[in-house]
Amino acid sequence: MQATRPVVQGAIRLAAILGVLSTAALLGVVSVAASLGVAGWIAGLAAGWAATALIVIARLRSDQPEIFPADWVTLTRAVLCAGVAGLVAASLSLGRPVSSTALVTLSAVALALDAVDGQVARRTGTATSLGGRIDGQVDAFLILLLSIVVSQAYGSWVLVIGAAPYALLLAGWLIPWLAAPLPPRYWRKVVAAVQGIVLTIAASGLVDRRTGMIAVAAALLLLAESFGHDVIWLYRTGAGPRTRLALRVAIGVLAIALLWSDLLAPDRAWLFTPAAFARIPVEGLVLVAVALVLPPWPRRIVAAVAGVLLGVLTFAKILNIAFYEFDDRAFNPVFDWGSIGSALGVIRDSIGPTLTDVALAVLGLGLILLACAITAATIHITTVAARHRRATVRGLAALTAVWAVCAGLSLQLVPGSPVASTSAAGLAVAQVRATQAAFADQRLFEQTIHSSDPEARVPASDLLTGLRGKDVIIAFVESYGQVSLQGTTFSPGIDAAVRQDNASLASAGWSTQSAWVNAPSYGGTSQLAHSTLQAGVWVNSTQRYAELLGTSRFTLSDAFDKAGWHTVSDSPTNGAWPPGKSFFHYDQLLSRYNVGYHGPTFSYSPMPDQYALSAFQRLELAPGHKPVMAEIDLTSSHWPWAPLPTMVPWNKVGDGSIFDPMPAKGPSRTTVQGNANLERQFYSTSMQYTMQALTSWVTELNDPNLVLILLGDEEPDTPISTPGRTSHEVPISIIAHDPSVFRQIASWSWQDGMLPSSSAPLVPMNAFRNQFLDAFGTASSNAALAPGLAAPGTAPVSGTSGR
Repeated sequence: MQATRPVVQGAIRLAAILGVLSTAALLGVVSVAASLGVAGWIAGLAAGWAATALIVIARLRSDQPEIFPADWVTLTRAVLCAGVAGLVAASLSLGRPVSSTALVTLSAVALALDAVDGQVARRTGTATSLGGRIDGQVDAFLILLLSIVVSQAYGSWVLVIGAAPYALLLAGWLIPWLAAPLPPRYWRKVVAAVQGIVLTIAASGLVDRRTGMIAVAAALLLLAESFGHDVIWLYRTGAGPRTRLALRVAIGVLAIALLWSDLLAPDRAWLFTPAAFARIPVEGLVLVAVALVLPPWPRRIVAAVAGVLLGVLTFAKILNIAFYEFDDRAFNPVFDWGSIGSALGVIRDSIGPTLTDVALAVLGLGLILLACAITAATIHITTVAARHRRATVRGLAALTAVWAVCAGLSLQLVPGSPVASTSAAGLAVAQVRATQAAFADQRLFEQTIHSSDPEARVPASDLLTGLRGKDVIIAFVESYGQVSLQGTTFSPGIDAAVRQDNASLASAGWSTQSAWVNAPSYGGTSQLAHSTLQAGVWVNSTQRYAELLGTSRFTLSDAFDKAGWHTVSDSPTNGAWPPGKSFFHYDQLLSRYNVGYHGPTFSYSPMPDQYALSAFQRLELAPGHKPVMAEIDLTSSHWPWAPLPTMVPWNKVGDGSIFDPMPAKGPSRTTVQGNANLERQFYSTSMQYTMQALTSWVTELNDPNLVLILLGDEEPDTPISTPGRTSHEVPISIIAHDPSVFRQIASWSWQDGMLPSSSAPLVPMNAFRNQFLDAFGTASSNAALAPGLAAPGTAPVSGTSGR
């Protein structure tokens, strides 16, 4: 026995010496390959020496003070982890990517040895619980280091993988039963190995980012399952009565809070206030009442079905929140699915396909987990209610009495949020009715676009006779809505500028009359307004837009083409507007690629509106030209409104190079974007610029045969407009030099000038085509409106026109 102790102590001393020396030697080799620097050396030596000390001291203090064969393997793995620590520290301190070759080599060897030490311990009969714990700590340290490396490319969420073991360790210091020894579990070793392998592959850069993120996320889910299993086992075997009671209470409170919040959560972002949740949901009272009268199995079935339905309702609320935010209306379950695809396309263009796919995966998983949590909450609440029947009956009676009193008094903490809530049931009913109405409306829309169009049957000789020999321009001004002219902090500035533009037109002999049109879209998707105006049908979704393009619907451009005009689409942002030839049948498509522009871009707009108008005049309005009908899209007033151009003399526009210095003279897009006050300020400036460019172009051109139809496409998005509190009305003006133009529209009762008042006529945008063709044509076709088309002043198909 006495002879054995010196041998044992010698082996432990040898392990300590070898651990210290081998750490320094390994770091020397790694430094030659990947220049560790001071930070790398310090971190590597600290990690290696600390691991050596941990193994040596643990063995000295154990009931088996000896270095076993498996301990040598574990010590080797700890030294390799020290090399990884040096690489990670060097990368962080020097701000450079970690050397993937060295990192993968060290990590791969350490992971391979992880499978060796266990076999060595079992074959030599020296497996101990202490050895297993030390081996687990080496695994945890390596995974922490790898998660730090991967998080630099994939995001900080990856750090959860590395921090999880240490979080459980810290929790064990605070909660004793979490520190109890765990029984051996092979799956735990498998999960740990998966974490190390996946993180090593992700750190190597051998797989693309999307694949790597999906693999790391899957590894995190496995880790969550493994830790959850262990925590549940520790709870069942070690938690005391107080802990169990506290946990039951906490679960019950969380279940009630989740169900309460789900039933009361609004479906519009601006309605999220504390008062929205300070109400009593009648649906929850009914659910508990039903649970009290049903036997166990029917009760569980009803609770599960209710949970699933509430999960579906939650998804509907999320969709409504998104659509109210970006389209100022509720999600339509029939024809809005295509809009989701379009929105995803925009997101992919903004953040890239990889991040979009990852975000979708996370969102989908989150929705599934939320639905499961809501279902679990309903089952738990109904079970507890049935178990504590007497107390539940008393509480239910009290809440029901309060609900009834509040309902009788119509009590509201804030307007529109009654304390006696029925919002979840109301939303469900509204969704069902909206679906039924949407199906009926969609059938009417399809019947309209596929049926014979009375306007298409009007002979060419009777079409647009009141405009013969005139150039007719339809100018869509991006984001020009009612908020531009009325009721906002920035509208007075735009009003003043438009009044000045109107005065300039009047002094040059031009007259203007204006009104309002109700646009089908809000904040984006301008093509919906363009097609609604031209085709005379209410196109308020991308699905309807796609359906319309598949038809031969008669448009304003078709009417002008049939009557002998040369038709042009001038859309600076589009290379070749897809429906330009196939649906609108324009003779000429103008875009950024064929108008000779050699100046800078201005945020969204590839060229200033002044250049777009100048180029249009040069290319299409040369002396002796055939009468032109054109749709021109003016985009300088498009989000994000920075940088902005300024006006230059019309004879200096040239090829656009005169605009070269302008982007650098003003704030950049990143400066303005996200600052609501700056965005409103620059929106106002952009609108003033566009209106000045258009009206000064009219006076500069000075063509008495020009008829300009100027209108907005939609209200601008937030923060310029407020969803739910902004109308869909946009101003429309007709500017002409010839008084006969206004005599032909006298029955419209439009107001003089470019600033319509709140009492000006309101025309649904889909009614304008027929109204226009009737006013300027010989044959009246109003009596033969196709089904689903709104006559002037009536409600549009699938929309509202009232204010």
